[in-house]
Amino acid sequence: MTKRRKFLFVSKDSLSGDVALKLTKEGHKVKFYFKDPKSKDVYNGFFEKVKNWRHHVSWADVIVFDDSNYGESAQKLRKAGKRVIGGSRYTDKLEINREFGQEELRKLGINTLPSREFNDYNTAISFIKRTPNRYVFKPSGKEQSYNKRLVIVSEEEDGSDLVDFLRNNRRTLRRKIPRFLIQEFVQGIEIAVGAFFNGEKFIHPINVNFEHKRLFTGNLGPMTGEAGTMMFWATTNLIFERTLEKITPALQKSGYIGYLDLNCIVNKKDIYPLEFTGRFGYPTIQIQLEGILDDTGEWLYKLACGRNFVLNTKDGFQIGVVIFTPPAFSEGNDMETAETYRDIAIRFEKDDREGVHIFDVKNDGGIWRVAGISGWNLVATGSGKDIPEARKIAYRRVRNIQIPHMFYRQDIGLRNIWELNLLKKWGYLPENANSSVPENK
Repeated sequence: MTKRRKFLFVSKDSLSGDVALKLTKEGHKVKFYFKDPKSKDVYNGFFEKVKNWRHHVSWADVIVFDDSNYGESAQKLRKAGKRVIGGSRYTDKLEINREFGQEELRKLGINTLPSREFNDYNTAISFIKRTPNRYVFKPSGKEQSYNKRLVIVSEEEDGSDLVDFLRNNRRTLRRKIPRFLIQEFVQGIEIAVGAFFNGEKFIHPINVNFEHKRLFTGNLGPMTGEAGTMMFWATTNLIFERTLEKITPALQKSGYIGYLDLNCIVNKKDIYPLEFTGRFGYPTIQIQLEGILDDTGEWLYKLACGRNFVLNTKDGFQIGVVIFTPPAFSEGNDMETAETYRDIAIRFEKDDREGVHIFDVKNDGGIWRVAGISGWNLVATGSGKDIPEARKIAYRRVRNIQIPHMFYRQDIGLRNIWELNLLKKWGYLPENANSSVPENK
């Protein structure tokens, strides 16, 4: 029988409640802190929430920092002998400072796309006009975590549409995004490789995932951060070996323990790493829980202790579909709409919540209700031997959920079928790419 342990979660925006809920179902004790006062009812009824996480450090067997910008606190606690998942000064900088992340890759001899960081919009406009090309505009600094919807990809070959965007919006953008990156655009397949790091090495199998960042079916509409993901677990592959694995010495030096993900563009010519995520991803972690067979408390504890182990995961594919309600993606703090939907009951047509994972939800005597102000409510997941089977299960679970005016993408995983075939043809993925079991086992 697995030993029951005590987990303290520290969060800015009530992100990792689904992991905490999974732990409580396994019999572990959980305390959860987040500081967003507008979402104070999120997770009510699921587990204990605390007002000051520092008062509970001595209580915890494991402390989980679920977001960036906690590196300083995490390192101090590790130095004091606490078991900590997430956070280091180095991984914070990798994620928050895009240009630093690119420079670290270049130091390792990894090919990167030409990019420049700016803090002046007139200078950026002049740069694009002097060197016409297709570019991508990306917020940098702390804004890159909060304003991912403002990633802009130029469609014109000379970048003139991006020049117009920057010129027409520079007054607003100076206030919202003081630092930003202009990166050369390259056509290809967007794919990420990630793995849990125990302080010395990456834990296998690794995770390969394909995000669907735009809001509407057909990859249309605004950037969401992530509206759904297709993923699988793998022993290794060429993309991981040529990119993420090479950063192992720097991670060892930083003392980092947690999940690290590297998003890339891949085409027939090369691999182009774009950005690091030095924390759990959302809804990545919810979908990963669909594919991990081990007791969550056990593997998290092993990870926090720095042990070397192998995760037991499902072969095949996992799909996750994010379910939103208003005011998600509305302009500004639409508190009126948020209050309209707050406390609305989430109905399940069949009394079955398997594969349904929480975001901003609370438990009212067994009835789940919309909570907070984000409009990010649930993730429905499915696992199958192939992508169509995983999609069938995930969307069957979506249809079982009833929230007034809920919305979601209907095509998660569809484009990945032909993308996988191309990646195998180009030699980046083996034929058994979706297997976490070595061929000789």
